[in-house]
Amino acid sequence: MSDPNIGRLLGNRYQLQELIGSGAMGRVYRAKDTLLGGVPVAVKFLTLSIQNERMRLQERFEREAKTCALLGQKSIHIVRVMDYGVDETYYVMEYLKGQTLGQIIRKKHLSLPRFLSMSKQIGLGLQCAHDGIPVDGEICPIIHRDIKPGNIMVTQDPSFGELVKVLDFGIAKLLMSDSDHTKFYLGTLAYSSPEQIEGKELDSRSDIYSFGIMMFEMLTGKIPVVASTNSFGAWYKAHTFEKPCSFAEISPNLHLPKQLEDVIMNCLCKKPSERPQSINEIINILATVEQQEETPNIVNDTPIIHNNAFVYQNAQDIIKPNVPVVPVVPGAVEKIKTDLLTIPITDHNTQVELQRYSIHNDITQLVTWPHNKPIANIVFIQPIYHDKTLLPALWVMLPQEEIQKRLVCTRYNQFLFISSPHPVMLWITVIYSRQHGAKWLPYYLDLKTSPGQEITRLLYNTGQYRLLFFAKETPHPCTHILQSNIAAAQRKRLQEWLVSSQGSTLSTNAQISKNLLKKEYEKIKPQILAKLETIDTNSSFDISG
Repeated sequence: MSDPNIGRLLGNRYQLQELIGSGAMGRVYRAKDTLLGGVPVAVKFLTLSIQNERMRLQERFEREAKTCALLGQKSIHIVRVMDYGVDETYYVMEYLKGQTLGQIIRKKHLSLPRFLSMSKQIGLGLQCAHDGIPVDGEICPIIHRDIKPGNIMVTQDPSFGELVKVLDFGIAKLLMSDSDHTKFYLGTLAYSSPEQIEGKELDSRSDIYSFGIMMFEMLTGKIPVVASTNSFGAWYKAHTFEKPCSFAEISPNLHLPKQLEDVIMNCLCKKPSERPQSINEIINILATVEQQEETPNIVNDTPIIHNNAFVYQNAQDIIKPNVPVVPVVPGAVEKIKTDLLTIPITDHNTQVELQRYSIHNDITQLVTWPHNKPIANIVFIQPIYHDKTLLPALWVMLPQEEIQKRLVCTRYNQFLFISSPHPVMLWITVIYSRQHGAKWLPYYLDLKTSPGQEITRLLYNTGQYRLLFFAKETPHPCTHILQSNIAAAQRKRLQEWLVSSQGSTLSTNAQISKNLLKKEYEKIKPQILAKLETIDTNSSFDISG
């Protein structure tokens, strides 16, 4: 029987072309956006039972649709929802060419490096949702409720490589303290947490259970919890009472790092309180294992994080005076200046000392200069894993003599942002002493790239970063560390800029934005120096702009 929806024009805009997927939650069609010249999109209609429930709560559905649209703008690892319809209860999403994770793992088991890369990206998408987004002035976390390989899409991206996105946040439940719980079961029995299958109120730890089952399957090809039949009662018994299979039972020849095996099995604990309490804990372990696999000569169990998903560098990171600026078209500064935002210079009285840390209790002995970086006066960004937390860090290489001059200093940080023609943030760090003047450490972040987004998210989530100093003469190990705090006002702006940049149109004019930021940077340098010169530098201060 032919599908009556094929060829139909939905909402006077989306022409449905073919059915590309169907399941318990609904049917998905490939369509073209006639308003935008035939751009391909995906349209998902919710099933009739869900539709009737949503139609009874139209206002709630519309709010959730808008929320999910914001969520897709916040993370590159979540499919973007671009439009919705209330009358027929449908979502319009970006159309992704690729394979689902389920299609991939049915063909062959994933290698450990590929597993780690995919799992981290899935984790980052979930973390973004669990952290929540502002709705009516309140930060609301979102849980997925149906994490499974069929809801993970893997595509090829020209700049990112293998890009992984989480689908179907369009049917997730928005956690609101005053909301009514849905009265129908949402999820897939084989991946549902015990509390979900029992109909209890859920939080992010339910997604963590489902994520654990999926990670086990990615590595072994089989799920660790098996029901005697495919009935609701059999799955209830399996998830609630049966002990999950171990890796040794399913794949005795599979040898995994112990901490990776432990975290996956901990995700499968029956009680939510015994699982990892946040996706961030899992991401940190995945990143640590990835680093250990890449650099097996590092024997310490908390090494540096080094992977392409987090590292971002450009030619202007080289620290040298009078870096040439590409000319800007006359009038461009005036035209775009209204889009450039800066945080006023204010004092922040946290005192921080630039010092050499003890070999017994800190990270100077745990980090080494990356083998793929030149021995030169440069600064670049690379997060570090320390004390169970992933922290943003600026890695700085300077001559030993220059570092010694800065043992007692005033530190200042400032962030500048421009949204047009391309969203770029300038992260400025200054190390100052009255005797030796200022050492400027600027760094540009392209907020349309995954690395730029993730670093910015780390900055506002953690509220701090580390400056790691390496001497050119002896680059191993790190010689000094400066801990830097980010003021609350700056953290709020960072979050706002990240959200706005993800919603902006991609352009090819990143260099123009960098040049405009550099001009503004040169303008505010005298103001920053004037502020620093008023401070007694016999002790160290941390000043946030």
